[in-house]
Amino acid sequence: MNLGYACINMTLGKQKPKITTNRSMIKRTFQEKGVDYAGELSLQNVRDLFHILKWNNKNDIKCFRISSDIFPWASEYGIENSPYYRRIETILQACGHYADTNGIRITAHPGPFNVLVSPNPKVVDNTITDLEIHGKVFDMMGLSKTPYNKLNIHCNGVYGDKQSAMDRFCKNFERLSPSVQGRLTVENDDKASMYSVKDLMYIHERIGIPIVFDYHHHLFNTGGLTEQEALELAISTWPKDIKPVVHYSESKMLHEGNDKIKPQAHSDYITKIPSTYGHDVDIMVEAKAKELAILPFIKPDRCEYSGLLSTSSYAS
Repeated sequence: MNLGYACINMTLGKQKPKITTNRSMIKRTFQEKGVDYAGELSLQNVRDLFHILKWNNKNDIKCFRISSDIFPWASEYGIENSPYYRRIETILQACGHYADTNGIRITAHPGPFNVLVSPNPKVVDNTITDLEIHGKVFDMMGLSKTPYNKLNIHCNGVYGDKQSAMDRFCKNFERLSPSVQGRLTVENDDKASMYSVKDLMYIHERIGIPIVFDYHHHLFNTGGLTEQEALELAISTWPKDIKPVVHYSESKMLHEGNDKIKPQAHSDYITKIPSTYGHDVDIMVEAKAKELAILPFIKPDRCEYSGLLSTSSYAS
């Protein structure tokens, strides 16, 4: 089992100059400064991705979710049209080689505006464009076209008829390139009106994509299954030769003892590693403190990290 975190390294982000992969800009800035400036930001982002991967490896962190902001506004111009494309490609190849050599699992979680279930053709077209950009980035890194390097999404809508929405997901899946199809996974939701693991089995049975089990989401949308039942059902959808990924987070409301906070909101830290009921999985921890939330569990003998476990009132 490996632990991972998402997108931002808090430790490196405090350095001067800070190391980050989510430099971006508002649309007006992009319109004013154009593709050249977007390329500059992208080049800085991929350079810093390499630094983050090296830091992760040094600290025994073997799973990392890259930021979807690594190529700002790429859907407006196409990565290959950047004046820095060759330099970016070379660095991404180095990042992929480093990850592969050191056993670091790279994943991504394209944002909530990706809606393959949408009845709106323009929304679906935009979704496909964005997913293909993610696929291209992973191809440039030389990553496997399998769920080992997953591109994980939610269904993100019911539109009054869950069954029809899932049928649209399956139909629109066929429009995706093999690069995206081979990596795509789908995750259970944190609202009872949305998609449980049990619901998502329909999509898996139609098109074969794996289900990513989210422990925290399951608390709000069980689909009539226990945690163990839902976890094991999701695990059963993964290829036998690929270790499943699950997501874990804890409630910010419980950590802070504040019932005005939405219970679905993620806490800064976690107090435990969840039971995997004997299954070997990789756990992506979706805590706001990022790498600082998992280091106490990876390096419990390091006093500067072990103290982080007591930062939450929920932990005491």
